[in-house]
Amino acid sequence: MPSGLTQRLISVLQLARLALVFTAVADGVASLLLLTTLRPLDGGPLTAWRVVAAALLSVGLSGFGMTHTHIIARRRDEQLAAHRPLPSGRIAVGTAHLVCAAFGLVALLAGVMLSQYQPSEARTMTLLLLIWTALLIAFYDFAGKYLVAPGLLTLGLIRFFHATVPAPQLPLVWHPLLLLNHVAILSTVCYHLEQKRPPLTRVHWWSVLGGLVFIDATCLGFVWWKRGGLAPDTLVESLGISARLWLPLAAVIVFIIVAVVIRRAIADSRTAGQTLMMYGLLWLIVYDAAFVAGHVGYLPALLILLLLPAGYVSVQLMRTWSRIVTLSQKPTYQRAR
Repeated sequence: MPSGLTQRLISVLQLARLALVFTAVADGVASLLLLTTLRPLDGGPLTAWRVVAAALLSVGLSGFGMTHTHIIARRRDEQLAAHRPLPSGRIAVGTAHLVCAAFGLVALLAGVMLSQYQPSEARTMTLLLLIWTALLIAFYDFAGKYLVAPGLLTLGLIRFFHATVPAPQLPLVWHPLLLLNHVAILSTVCYHLEQKRPPLTRVHWWSVLGGLVFIDATCLGFVWWKRGGLAPDTLVESLGISARLWLPLAAVIVFIIVAVVIRRAIADSRTAGQTLMMYGLLWLIVYDAAFVAGHVGYLPALLILLLLPAGYVSVQLMRTWSRIVTLSQKPTYQRAR
């Protein structure tokens, strides 16, 4: 067993679930590439430091969200997931708060840096979207997860707004909307498969689907109105409807096939749900690469797609480490009631 600094570092990585940070980085960088390519006059030039700022913002925001979630859920994890860093005692609660604050500070500083590359009218919006996304994360951790349908929609909205922070001009509205719908529907399906409580009812299902339809229609209507004044002949151009959207559409179809295969191959519902959630979150990178390939270029799309195997390997390494830690810990016993 590694000890000392290495063990503490890995525990921090587990606390922040940084194995999944690659999906957030892909979302942010893809949004930036779409902005500087499709709306160069509004978005400004693409520079290496701007890409670094977008990546750091994604790392900070993702780490803040995951760490905050573990802090809020630590008492429940003592009963249901005692192997995790906080309930196992590998990380103190005070240390977890410091890590959470550090990630939040990284996100804020990167957001300030990123806003400097924006036109003056978009700088404030970048920071406001960053703060709003952090507030959505806090809402989900404190209340949303217990409200079922609103919580599932909030998960999608967190991903949506996270992708808009580097590109508040919404250069291609279909990109953050696909991330929103994918995460919300994926979370709902996996919630059902993992048999979480309270159980999903028809009201919950229809609330999630109805909420997505409302959000999608409102967002598309706003972009259409902002750029074309709702004139029928401006619909296609205002919303960026073109043949280049076939790549993201193909990615959606492929993932549906993957989801069906996973469900049929894994008999246990909970295991199937956990597996589907992992692949579903990693699949966000495929969507990012598909949009970039169609609207920016194949080389940057390939670079983004390389984050997929990196994310998968990181997830597997963290899972292996978690099992090793669980086996190395002393057994705990609870008094029978």
